[in-house]
Amino acid sequence: MTATAQAALQPIRSIRTAWRRFTRGLGDLMPKGLFARSLIIIIAPVVLLQALVAFVFMEEHWQQVTARLSAAVVADIAAVVDLLELNPGEADTEEITRIARRRLGLNVAVLPPGPLPPAAPKPFFDLLDRNFSRALIKEIGKPFWVDTVGRSNLIEIRIQLDDKILRVFARRSQTYASNSLIFISWMVGTALVLLAIAIIFLRNQIRPILRLAHAVDDFGKGRAVEDFPPRGAREVRAATVAFHDMRERVDRQIEQRTEMLAGVSHDLRTILTRFRLQLALIEDKIDVEPLKKDVDDMNRMLEGYLAFARGDAGEETMPTDVDVMLRDLGNEARITGHETLVSFSGDPIVKVRPQGFKRCLMNLVKNACRHGKRVAVTGIHEHGFLTVFVDDDGPGIPYEEREDVFKPFYRGDQARNIDESGTGLGLSIARDVARSHGGDIRLDQSPLGGLRVSVTVPA
Repeated sequence: MTATAQAALQPIRSIRTAWRRFTRGLGDLMPKGLFARSLIIIIAPVVLLQALVAFVFMEEHWQQVTARLSAAVVADIAAVVDLLELNPGEADTEEITRIARRRLGLNVAVLPPGPLPPAAPKPFFDLLDRNFSRALIKEIGKPFWVDTVGRSNLIEIRIQLDDKILRVFARRSQTYASNSLIFISWMVGTALVLLAIAIIFLRNQIRPILRLAHAVDDFGKGRAVEDFPPRGAREVRAATVAFHDMRERVDRQIEQRTEMLAGVSHDLRTILTRFRLQLALIEDKIDVEPLKKDVDDMNRMLEGYLAFARGDAGEETMPTDVDVMLRDLGNEARITGHETLVSFSGDPIVKVRPQGFKRCLMNLVKNACRHGKRVAVTGIHEHGFLTVFVDDDGPGIPYEEREDVFKPFYRGDQARNIDESGTGLGLSIARDVARSHGGDIRLDQSPLGGLRVSVTVPA
């Protein structure tokens, strides 16, 4: 593209950039809630339409009314001028001014001859000044000075006659029909009526959506969800019914899996118990220690598999002192000879599944102890989230493997996913527990030089 073409496109690009910034700023200013947005969608078009109609039709109407009122007052003033010119005597002048004040509502005075005051700046949008000046030129045709600016209830008109100056004070209401109060009252009244109707209607429509959203959030975090009847619009009712059906299917599936795992666990433990009894009855001529070790390993592997398959299903959430939980884990790490630092900030009481969440953190701490000498466990509860950092000074995990280690049975070079049973399910179980609480686990570089594992759950 040539330099000339680029220069020609530069204004278009500038306009597009300015438009994007404007739309982005307008989007930031707009409310984010469905209730507020719905109110704007309902009220804004109606109010704008009312304003347009009022401005186009009512303004035209009041302009015509103002022109007629101004013409009527100017006609009265023209009549007074004609009478003064036909009856120049002093007694006649006094009688004319008295009649003008009593019959026409005009305060008329005759001043000595002299120059008129200098013309004042004319207001741009003043209908009265424009219509009144046009009527004076048409009806009287003499030099005049008029003052319609200001907040006074009177307007002043001075007309230069042959040997005197006629000064007239007229009430502003005689010459001008103001529509400001009517316009504002119309707009405010319409907006208030629409706002009241919209609030009453939308609250009944938004409440079932909020209730469904809270139920979905609680169900995703493993909390108990009370049954509630479908309410609201047809689509919201359909979504509520679908949620209830989904929850029943998930609960039924979890119950069936739990029963199956209980049966499998019972059968396999029975076989392992028979193995132990048979090994205990074998004579000493056979070395049974390796066999006993194999049975113990099989038992630990079985517990690991069942724990992964079972997760923390069935356990209810309850307020738990996470600070005490972290310090217990720190004490267990110190018993194994590791230098462990534990700290916590914020409210320590958090609603979690205590056994499942402790198992999650225990896997992470044992992983850190297995690969490092120093371990730091830090808990932070703020802004509605609980975050627990587990740091170590071990070799860490390469960036490209940080997602793979969460896969069940994955064994990388550092074997970070291997738990105490040796099944390769340590981090998988931990992430499964974190996600069942509505959170997740991330892996980063630790300030200690090794791996940082951060667990974040809503609290």
